[in-house]
Amino acid sequence: MAQNKIRNSTQEHLSIAEIRDGIVVLKDGTMRAVIMVSSINFSLKSEDGQNAVIGAYVRFLNNLSFPLQILIQSRELDIDNYLEYLKVKEKEQTNRLLKVQTADYIEYIKELTSLGKIMNKRFFVVVPYSALSDKRKGFFSLLGEALRPATILKLKEKTFRNYQEMLDRRVESVVGGLESMGVATNRLDTQSLIELYYKTYNPESSKNQNLPDLDKMRVER
Repeated sequence: MAQNKIRNSTQEHLSIAEIRDGIVVLKDGTMRAVIMVSSINFSLKSEDGQNAVIGAYVRFLNNLSFPLQILIQSRELDIDNYLEYLKVKEKEQTNRLLKVQTADYIEYIKELTSLGKIMNKRFFVVVPYSALSDKRKGFFSLLGEALRPATILKLKEKTFRNYQEMLDRRVESVVGGLESMGVATNRLDTQSLIELYYKTYNPESSKNQNLPDLDKMRVER
């Protein structure tokens, strides 16, 4: 009973209504897609290369007709599993020289991490869609959908698919603009979205606790 109370209390403070088909549906009826983006070593590029990236970025921003959220997530890199993997490889080595080199490498990694925390950065672009932002619909139609968005999205599959199509078009536009700058992109699917939000809201426990089944991770309104 106590666990149920805690779970319900936590859900009440989340703005997520559900995660489905690679889309985050918020309680206000708006939708989000999340794109993971690689980084660029800008300083190592030539002057012409840097100008090309800047020019592509300016064109990307000028072509946007909707807001975007750029998220940088910084987390301490957990290398315990990597060290365990290296220890297994060390035991499996039959070549004495490689065995010694592997042991030295393990000690080097331990010493390096003891000097300070090693951080891992991940970059995301969040693409939104709201029915109120769709200029092709009439005002009263948009207002009616906005007043009861989560109910419509859950009860009417057709409505959800229409919103999904609009969001997908935005994602395609954003991906094209990002890739023109030379960065790699990957849109997060449902499982990846669940893992992202789970680790975001549970940074400590997620290190040692496995995710529940996908169906159990859905947050109901």
